[in-house]
Order: sequence, then C-alpha cells, then structure tokens
Amino acid sequence: MTDTPRHPPITPAVRDVIPQVISSRQIYSGKIVDLRVDQIVLPHGGTAFREVVQHPGAIVVAALDAEEHVYLVRQYRHPIGRYLLELPAGGLEPGEEPLAAAQRELREEVGLVADRWDHLGSFYSTPGYVSEVLHAFLARDLREVGPDPDDDEDIVVVRYPLRRLLQHPQDVPDAKTLATLLLVDIVRQGDVANTT
Repeated sequence: MTDTPRHPPITPAVRDVIPQVISSRQIYSGKIVDLRVDQIVLPHGGTAFREVVQHPGAIVVAALDAEEHVYLVRQYRHPIGRYLLELPAGGLEPGEEPLAAAQRELREEVGLVADRWDHLGSFYSTPGYVSEVLHAFLARDLREVGPDPDDDEDIVVVRYPLRRLLQHPQDVPDAKTLATLLLVDIVRQGDVANTT
C-alpha cells in the first residue's frame, strides 16, 4: 500500500515561484508595527492565510573599544517578561538611512560616538511572520558624549569583554545580539589575518 501525496510534487521550476497574494486585510496599525492577513496561492494551487507583522526595519550596533570590550544595554522586554542584555538597537525612522540610525542609537542609548563604522551585513529577525530586516554595524574609535535615552527607556549600560561573550553566548539570549557578535568575530579574524 502506498501513500497518496496530499498535494502533487513541487518541481524545481515551481519551487521558486513567489506566491500570489489574492487578498490582504490590515487588522492592526500601531506605532512600531502593523499586522495584516494575506491569502496566498500556494505553488501546488491551494490557498493559505499568512499573518504578517510589518516592521520598518532596524539597526544593531556592536561598539568595540580599544580593550576589546563591547557595550551592551540591559533593559526590560515586556513580551518575555524579563530583563535582557543586548547590543544597542533601534528602529529606522521614516526615510532614515541605516548608518544614521546606528549612529543615533549608539549616542542615545550608550552615550558614545564612533569615528569608524563598518557595515557587517543585514539579516531578517523572524522571516516566518515578520518583515523586519536588521542592519548590523561595528563601531570603533569610540568617544563618550553622554547618553540621551528616549523617555520610555530604562537602560543600564554594561561594558563586557567580547571574548567572554563569544565563549559564553548563553549570557545574551537575544538573536540580533548573537548574530551581530558572530559577524564581529568574523571581521576581527579577518583583521588579524590581514595584519600577519
């Protein structure tokens, strides 16, 4: 006895077809995100509903000082009901370039400005249901100017050895922080290789 497939097999030619949206309904519009429900046509011809959290994008900054320490922020995250240590991060304002947002967030949250900026890359935070793309930056040659957090932010800045974070990633269970630290480590290894 053989199992009959529920749907016809998807051929390689069909596999990369972008599903067509046949209906879309916005069900929430907020300060940071919007939520919509799309009905799409699947590659095999059926339809499905997809909930999509629309996000304007964000930045995350690894500020690395001359002693190889990075600056983290400890703040309360209400959706999970706990405090986390994270790299400084924040959403893009309308029309704002990612580098300008990174410079703004580092100054506001940590009170630092940097003379050297490297774009480490961009990645999706949770592409299964959120459109947010994060732009990761490495900031070096740091100078203190004093923090200026938003009125609703209660942030504690923590200076932390980068080597320890890379050896104990469980200390920062935040995906954007972990991904960015991995990118920083790759860049640092390349810097060392280029100087030898």
